[in-house]
Amino acid sequence: MKVYIAGKLCTDIEREKLEEIERLCSALGFETFLPHRDIGLAEGIEDVKRIFEGDIIEGFKEVELVIALLDGLSVGAGTAWELGYAYANNIPAIGLKTDEPIEDSLERLSAILIGSMKIVGSIEELKKELVKRFS
Repeated sequence: MKVYIAGKLCTDIEREKLEEIERLCSALGFETFLPHRDIGLAEGIEDVKRIFEGDIIEGFKEVELVIALLDGLSVGAGTAWELGYAYANNIPAIGLKTDEPIEDSLERLSAILIGSMKIVGSIEELKKELVKRFS
């Protein structure tokens, strides 16, 4: 099964959290797509076409699950777009929100995101959800 790992990519800490999710998925035997590893980062406007084609056109091929890191004061624009794309294409998603309880996140995530997927609060909960659904 191929898993697309979505989340903000701006800081080393954000990328490290995504890499932690990737390690979990790989340890469980899933193939992963991790945008900054597999396509790279956008350094400027000239990279837009490469990033879009790599992340969306190629990255979403054969994806069966999206895992989205939702930490922070807002969800990244790319992450929100990827989740909407997954939803529109009947690809299930699991959100990971570790920095506050989901009950306190309505303003930061929106009812749309919360209502569209299961959201877990820790990497351990994510592991349990993956094992429950896909083993």
